Amino acid sequence: KWAQQFVSARGHTETGRLLMTLCYAIHESFVYSRRTESGTQPPLMTLHLRRGTCRDFALFMIEAVRSLGFAARFVTGYVYVPNRDSASVLGGGSTHAWCQVYLPGAGWVEFDPTNGIVGNRDLIRVAVARHPGQAIPLSGSYCGSASSFLGMTVGVKVVKEAGTDKN
Repeated sequence: KWAQQFVSARGHTETGRLLMTLCYAIHESFVYSRRTESGTQPPLMTLHLRRGTCRDFALFMIEAVRSLGFAARFVTGYVYVPNRDSASVLGGGSTHAWCQVYLPGAGWVEFDPTNGIVGNRDLIRVAVARHPGQAIPLSGSYCGSASSFLGMTVGVKVVKEAGTDKN
């Protein structure tokens, strides 16, 4: 029902504009919060709390667009943050999640409701699946004392391929 408010009552809603509006609405009206527990919270909880992680926002948008009849899937990977000190991009330095929506003629289009990104700019895919539980980029265990593990960060560097002249 939340997604229905973005559909024009007059009969015609432009698809691209609708999906961008949904993505931006989540970005603007929900609060990002880091959570170290694995998994996602139910979309209704995300709606009620207006708070969640990138995984929660991706799943929420997936369910919202599916309720409108679109095919959508969960993506996990990394977001490229050229300036590591940038506070405007959330999810850099660790795994990140967003969604893809299928548009006939265009194919799968990336939507990152956490950062309000549409298109694949700065989004580096590792796994794509129908449900978040099927797209786990990292798994494993750590053996040792808790004080020995100081944390983990991920650095993403974009390099130009040799032999390409494109800017």
